[in-house]
Amino acid sequence: MSDTSPLPPVRLASEPELARDALAAPLLSRAARLARWASPATRVDAGGALLPEQLPAAAGELGLSGDDAAASASEAWRMAVDTGLVEITDEEEGTVAAGAELRRLTGGSPHDVLTLWLTALDAVLADASVPDLDGLIDAMDEGGAVDLSALDWDPQAEAEFLDGVLANLYLLTVGESGPGAGPVPLPALAASMIVPSDMGEPTDDILEQVSDAMMRLDDQFRLLEPIGLVDHRPVDEALLEDAESGTDGGRPAASAPGSDDDVDVARYGMVRLTPLGLYGIRARLLEAGHDAPAVGDLADKGADALLDGTAVFPPPAAHAETEQWLARREPLAAARELLAAARGADAGGPLRRLRCQQALSLVGVVAEPALREVLGDAELGGLARVWLTERGLPDVPPPSQDMVFWLTIDTVAAQLAAEGDSEELLALVQGLAEQHSGFFAAAWRVDHPHTADVLEAMGRLHPDKKIAKEARKAAFKARSAHGG
Repeated sequence: MSDTSPLPPVRLASEPELARDALAAPLLSRAARLARWASPATRVDAGGALLPEQLPAAAGELGLSGDDAAASASEAWRMAVDTGLVEITDEEEGTVAAGAELRRLTGGSPHDVLTLWLTALDAVLADASVPDLDGLIDAMDEGGAVDLSALDWDPQAEAEFLDGVLANLYLLTVGESGPGAGPVPLPALAASMIVPSDMGEPTDDILEQVSDAMMRLDDQFRLLEPIGLVDHRPVDEALLEDAESGTDGGRPAASAPGSDDDVDVARYGMVRLTPLGLYGIRARLLEAGHDAPAVGDLADKGADALLDGTAVFPPPAAHAETEQWLARREPLAAARELLAAARGADAGGPLRRLRCQQALSLVGVVAEPALREVLGDAELGGLARVWLTERGLPDVPPPSQDMVFWLTIDTVAAQLAAEGDSEELLALVQGLAEQHSGFFAAAWRVDHPHTADVLEAMGRLHPDKKIAKEARKAAFKARSAHGG
C-alpha cells in the first residue's frame, strides 16, 4: 500500500485466542518440539542446520515420514534457530541448547507468545520471497555466489510485492466481514497488484503477468500456511499440467471474487487470512507506518475520541466499538459525556451528533436524566426529543419549528459526511421535499453552518428538475444570508 490513509478497523480475536492459534501453527509447534528434543549430543553445521545424519531422528520426533520428512524436519529446526528457541552454544563443536525464547513460548504470557510468533512470521515471509532452490543453483557463479542479474530476481521488489499482496488481502478481509469473510481467488489477488485500475479489458501481456504472479503466489501461500497466516486452497494440479502443456487451461481470468463461474475460479487457488493472520498483517502495517485501527482501540479514551474516531468507521465496526466503550462506563455518566462531546459548529459536528445518537440508542432508559438536561440546547434539543419519544417516555415538550429545521439540516449534513451521495441520502432528500411544502422557503433561513451545503446537495440529488432548481436557489440565498 502506497499511502498512510486510515484503513477500516479490524475486529481481532482476543490475545489468549490468538496465542493458542500461534502455538497450534504447525511450523512453530514443530520448532518448539525440536527445541525440547535437542540434547548435548545434537550437532549442527556452521550455518546452524542439523547435520544430515540427525534429520531422521528429528523427523521421527515430529512423527513425520515419507519423502519430505527430512526436509520438513530441517525447516522446523531452522525455524527453532531463527526464533531463538534453540541457541548454538559452541560454533566450533556445533553444539546447541534450548534457548531463552523456548521458556517464553511455553511459560510466557499470550503477548509473549504472539511476539515470538511475529518473529517466526518475519522469517517465513523472508523465505517466501526467495526463488526456488533450482533457480538459485543455476544462478551461482564458480565461487558459489548468486548472480542476481542472471536470476532475474530483485529481493527488495519481491518482498514489496508480497507485502502489497498481503496488504490487499487484509483490506479485502477487513472491508467485508472480518475473519468470516470469504476466500479470495488468487487471480483476483494477483490482478489487484498488476492490472491498472483504469484498464478495461486486460491485454494478453497483462493476463500473462497475472498468470505468472498467480503461480508465484500459489507457491508462497504454500509456505505461509504452516505458520498459521492463511488458509490456502492450492491451484488445481490439472491446471498446472495444462499450463505446462500450453493449453488454454493454464491462463486464469483476471476476475474478481463472485464471478459467474465460482467453481472454475476456485480451481485457480483461493486464500483467506486467518484470525491470526489478520493480527500479523496488522502488526506489520502498523510497523510500516499505516493507520490500521482495531475495534477496541477507543474503549479507554474519552467520548470525543470515540465520536471522532468512529466517524469514518463502517456502521458494524462503529457499533462494535461503541459497545466496547459503553461496557466500561456507567450508563448515565456515559450519556452525559457523549452529549457533551457531540456539541460543536465545526465541520465534524453533524457526524459527531449522528454517532452520538447511534451510541445513545444502545443506552437504556437509565440515561433519561442526561437527555432531559439538554432539551433546551440548540444543538442537542432535537436529538434529545427523538430519543425520549422513541422510548415512549412522558412529558416530552414539542420542538419548535426552528429546532425541527435545524435538526433536519444537521441530519442531512451528517449523512453527507458519512456516505456522500448515497441512495439512502437520495431517499431522505426526496422524502423531505415531499412531506414539507415550502421546505426550501424556510430551510435557507436556518442558522446552521452547513445549511448552504445541504441545500446544494439536495439540488444535486433530487431527480425532479423543478424541485432541484428550488433547492439551488435556496442554497444561494443561504450563502448570501450567512456570508458563506
